[in-house]
Amino acid sequence: MSESTELIQEILGTIGQPADYRTDALQLLETGESRYLRDFKLNFTSVLTSEHISAKECALLALSTAVNNQNKPLIEYYTTVAKQNEATDADVAEAVGCASLLASNNIFYRFRHFTQKEKYTQIPARIRMQLMMKPVTGKEFFELMSLAISAVNGCEMCVNAHEDSLIKLGTTEERIFDAVRIASLVTATGKIIF
Repeated sequence: MSESTELIQEILGTIGQPADYRTDALQLLETGESRYLRDFKLNFTSVLTSEHISAKECALLALSTAVNNQNKPLIEYYTTVAKQNEATDADVAEAVGCASLLASNNIFYRFRHFTQKEKYTQIPARIRMQLMMKPVTGKEFFELMSLAISAVNGCEMCVNAHEDSLIKLGTTEERIFDAVRIASLVTATGKIIF
């Protein structure tokens, strides 16, 4: 068995996929004996580790990102990991809800930012956001998930607003940075496993 195949099977075993599961991207990396597979495995593993974010929070951030990216295998995996780290059903549901809410917000506020028209800032958004008012995971962590999803979705206005809120709540820049790192690595994983 080649090193590439071994690396792929280790990752697949971790996320509960059969050893012969292959996406086109995974197959191309395996066939080409890509050195990237070593980096891919290390990056995948590092999603759930942080000096600034708890294991439960890492899993919920990863789950929210996987939902945002519509990645079924990763949604299943990170849901399991979150629950193994004492996330409640309400915590898991909130991570899912955050991804959905931020998808609408990111499109809406990106539009406002792109157009730069005062008129659009005066028209009510009419997007219900009660989930943000009293999150079960806490205001600070919900803001952290919101920032991470906004970064993935490329909404500059939302990234700046959530980062500002987090700083005002006393969040360290290291914690903010790690949240975005986690979201970026889950997104990268989803380009290969989906």
